[in-house]
Amino acid sequence: MLNLGKKKKKHKYILFTDILRLATGSLSANRLRSSLTIMGITIGVFSVVGTMTALTAMRNSIDSELAFMGANVFNISRFPSVMVGGDGWWNYIHRPEITYRVARRFQDLMAEEGIDVCMSDSRGGIRVNFGDRRTSANQVVIGSNEYCLKAFNYTLATGRNISGDDLIFNRSVVVIGHQPAELLFPDRDPLGEQIYIQGHRFTVVGVLAQKGDLFGQNMDNRLMIPMTRFLSDIYSHHRSIDLSVLAPSPELIPATQDIAIGHMRLVRGLDPEDPNDFNIDSNDSLQESFGKIANIIGSAGLVISTIALITAGVGIMNIMLVSVTERTREIGIRKSIGARGTDVLKQFLIEAVFLSEIGALAGIVLGMLVGNGVAAYVHVEPVFPWNWAMIAIFVCSAIGVGFGLYPAWKAARLDPVEALRFE
Repeated sequence: MLNLGKKKKKHKYILFTDILRLATGSLSANRLRSSLTIMGITIGVFSVVGTMTALTAMRNSIDSELAFMGANVFNISRFPSVMVGGDGWWNYIHRPEITYRVARRFQDLMAEEGIDVCMSDSRGGIRVNFGDRRTSANQVVIGSNEYCLKAFNYTLATGRNISGDDLIFNRSVVVIGHQPAELLFPDRDPLGEQIYIQGHRFTVVGVLAQKGDLFGQNMDNRLMIPMTRFLSDIYSHHRSIDLSVLAPSPELIPATQDIAIGHMRLVRGLDPEDPNDFNIDSNDSLQESFGKIANIIGSAGLVISTIALITAGVGIMNIMLVSVTERTREIGIRKSIGARGTDVLKQFLIEAVFLSEIGALAGIVLGMLVGNGVAAYVHVEPVFPWNWAMIAIFVCSAIGVGFGLYPAWKAARLDPVEALRFE
């Protein structure tokens, strides 16, 4: 028997491209409102991506940069090299200075253990003269001894290093860096020439090989003189000297630190119950300090980003609710000619996600540019934070869906008859 019943018509699904075209058309018709919403998303993404880009670039380069101090070197000083959180200078100001007498006695005790110690202090902003030639006032003079060249990872291009006798006899000799050598002696050998530092005459006995920059600082504008001469001519005796201890190998740093702590407590005259009145910094401790700083900055960036993204999400919900009200008749017409509720839902969700993703992409690009700009300023290699970019895209998609779902659901639930009556 023939089936004379009518064949059920299949629903024609609206194409995704049509939904996307309608969504983008609606957003472009309200450019100002859409731009303000996108700006909120952009600020939120930028704050975290920019911060993390700069921190990632610096973290990637910090291992190689810390090689300046040497893998087997640790420092002893009055103050920590990096102070984090509540570790303000007022917590250490009561510590006595490490004087030359204390530093010399410590060096002698460590020498008995077969361990070398560099004593150093520095002063920047100095102009150096040779005849009618002079450098800018950006040179750094370092008071040192015979072990500082090795501790600071410098090598000699020509001449000799500061010697122990130079300190004993308080000689006016200097080892100059690559920059002052190029500026003052472009046409002659600097060895044996007389230069003037702070009005005091010094004989050039060595020239350092070119080293480059470290964290944005020029490492070739250094001049090394004997510590005794530094204290008498450059700075007064009331200075705290830094000590760099050269362990026999990186593996022996912990054992060498124990020896150094014992000798330092001895020369400082500390009783067994007294805490250390000096600080020890190694590559590991500096990395740990940088990690603390990075965590603080990163946490601040995440908090700012979260606030901005939530605010932007509320803005997306608001703009979509207004859009539903403004387009009530449009929704009614579309439903009356066959559009399903799911089609309307998709359109409004796509609009919300589209707003979020435009803001996310703008924030990623801006954050990458600013973050790598900071990295370039301190002369570290640029990076692209793929992980944070992916997280930003995922989070912004979730914000678009989460905050756009209620307006989209409200639009999809509209009764076509009532919507057509809307004025």
